[in-house]
Amino acid sequence: MKQSRFSRYIKSFARDTDGAVAVEFVILFPMLAWALMASYTFFDGYRQSAANLKAAYTISDLISRETQGIDETYIDSMQTLFSVMTRNPAGTTMRISVIKWNGRKNKHVVKWSKVRGEFGDPLNNTTVLDIKDKLPNMPNQDNVILVETKDFYVPPFKVGITPKSLDNFVFTRPRFTDQVAWAS
Repeated sequence: MKQSRFSRYIKSFARDTDGAVAVEFVILFPMLAWALMASYTFFDGYRQSAANLKAAYTISDLISRETQGIDETYIDSMQTLFSVMTRNPAGTTMRISVIKWNGRKNKHVVKWSKVRGEFGDPLNNTTVLDIKDKLPNMPNQDNVILVETKDFYVPPFKVGITPKSLDNFVFTRPRFTDQVAWAS
């Protein structure tokens, strides 16, 4: 059986092991660089998301252990703590609220709510209806501390992840008292 020139050329090319490392490097380097940048960016995004969630849980836990009234200075210190824990001195916002469940009236009542940064307005008895499906089931007259945080993540490299807001919604029951009071 006679082989055509083309098929002999293909077989010869397939068996050829000669190559230029420089050419292979030029071809593969962009893919390798992109893979390295993408890995770093994805890891950094997950790290930042985890840091935000840990900071929100820490703040919620600290407030849940308070037996004295909380004031503006305390809320300011929680904002500073959140910024330090997330390594983002600017751009972090939070809303801290204490919400009570009134079982007889079948509604949530906002005891107090404070905002730091550009989160929006504090919660009130009307706006709490917007988040009632996110709140846990609570016994009558029970309180919950709600910590909502926002931080904006900007990826270090443009590899398919767009800048995004990292939002957290964390609630905790007061630990040592039945409610966390606001010290006027």
